[in-house]
Amino acid sequence: MAGDLPGIRRGASDATRQRLALAQTAVLSALVAGTPVPEGFDRVRMGVQARALAAKRADVVAKVAPELPVILGDGYRAAFLAYAQTEPMTGGYRRDALDFAEHVLAERTENTPARRELREWWLERSGPRPRSSRPAVRLVRATRRVLLRR
Repeated sequence: MAGDLPGIRRGASDATRQRLALAQTAVLSALVAGTPVPEGFDRVRMGVQARALAAKRADVVAKVAPELPVILGDGYRAAFLAYAQTEPMTGGYRRDALDFAEHVLAERTENTPARRELREWWLERSGPRPRSSRPAVRLVRATRRVLLRR
């Protein structure tokens, strides 16, 4: 019975399929987005699984963007796990790294060397093309943009 959902017979009604889809969505949301655990599930075990998934997500983001743990130091993991409890991943691990950095920048407003370094890292990667670290190259690009508008 290819194409059937697990646990649903071929002749199942649309209402049954919809109820199953909603239940699956509730479980997934509890695991990755911090929503309440649905009735009938062990809250402790769901919590363990949610933390394990968030820890794996933190590990993968650290591999995709190794600068983040360096910039944030020992606070990276705790900050990422707090972020992951309320922010589900929506666009892959690279997007997740950028969203996490943006979240940290919005949350921490003090002007520290780590925040300035994180801001530069985020600016370098969040635009449509990488920024150059050389001032002369940035000046040439800015001049070119101004001249092309005329």
